[in-house]
Amino acid sequence: MSEKEQGTVKWFNGSKGYGFITRTQGEDIFVHFNAIVGDGYRNLEEGQRVEFTVAKGPKGLQAENVVVL
Repeated sequence: MSEKEQGTVKWFNGSKGYGFITRTQGEDIFVHFNAIVGDGYRNLEEGQRVEFTVAKGPKGLQAENVVVL
C-alpha cells in the first residue's frame, strides 16, 4: 500500500463524479467519487484539504481512499 499524501481539491464535478486534487508534491491527480471514503452522496468541494493514497488506474495515477481533513 502506498503512503498517504495530502492535497487540495482543485475542482470536482459532482454531476459527473470526478475531478482533480492538487498534490503537495507532484502533478495534479485524478479523483473519482468511488474513491471518496464515506456513506451516502460522496462529493468534494474546491479548496477542501484531503488525505489520500495513490494508485495506478487505467489512465494513469489516481487518488484512492480519499478522506476530507
